[in-house]
Amino acid sequence: MSSTLYESSLHSLKLLGRGKVRDNYAVGDDKLLIVTTDRLSAFDVIMGEPIPAKGRVLNQMANFWFEKLGHLVPNHLTGIAPESVVQPDEVAQVQGRGVVVKRLQPILVEAVVRGYLAGSGWKDYQASGAVCGVKLPAGLQNAQQLPEPIFTPAAKAEMGEHDENISFEDVEQRIGAELAAKIREVSIRLYKEASAYAATRGIIIADTKFEFGLDDAGTLHLMDEVLTADSSRFWPADQYQVGSNPPSYDKQFVRDWLEAQPWGKTAPAPKLPDDVVEKTAAKYREALERLTGETLK
Repeated sequence: MSSTLYESSLHSLKLLGRGKVRDNYAVGDDKLLIVTTDRLSAFDVIMGEPIPAKGRVLNQMANFWFEKLGHLVPNHLTGIAPESVVQPDEVAQVQGRGVVVKRLQPILVEAVVRGYLAGSGWKDYQASGAVCGVKLPAGLQNAQQLPEPIFTPAAKAEMGEHDENISFEDVEQRIGAELAAKIREVSIRLYKEASAYAATRGIIIADTKFEFGLDDAGTLHLMDEVLTADSSRFWPADQYQVGSNPPSYDKQFVRDWLEAQPWGKTAPAPKLPDDVVEKTAAKYREALERLTGETLK
């Protein structure tokens, strides 16, 4: 099994596209092979250095949650072994990091749920007393838990651009009121159930984003990744206090290091030092172990 994979190169399947982290290949007309690489993006710029085993960590974490939350909404997994759809010399590239999924019609709205005030939500609240148009009580502090989780959608941006926060009314206009309401309801249920479980493992899920798609029958499916350290803000509960952001289980080491560099946050990114790469890899593995109780397979 390859320990580090910056970019997959499968010759037996048609490459459909590469995202910041995932490479997508066609498997027939109705399925995809998604390979989660060790690429890392920060400030919407892909770093030149891979984070060892990060893709395998993300893949194992997403699969854990897809299984755990499968009773709430169908998801894109097919259960087909990724090793079975590639040539023998390509197996090492997909082992532990590939999934064969249904090919869905993606809904181009990021379904963001926030249970705590953090990041851009905190900035928005300080400026307007609301987050993405959702009015909140006065006097809340940074990192404070919200009275109820809120749905704060974003429009998916082109590669290299920032996703843009949009109002729920905007989502209704884009995809229709009925589908918008369903996505909001399902997203909040997913967040609440996942948060309750994470709390038993000593982790706070401050916020997360879900992505959805529709099958040919119009059935809503959860897709892409779910509740990973790339798509969520995980905080250690034992280091949490209102008023400041606890250290999160993600690419915070990379962000903090980049913030201290003379860099305009456009490609190419500065070269990451070995210790930042190693600490980031360790944080991803720690998140997997703490949340799931599993070590990296």
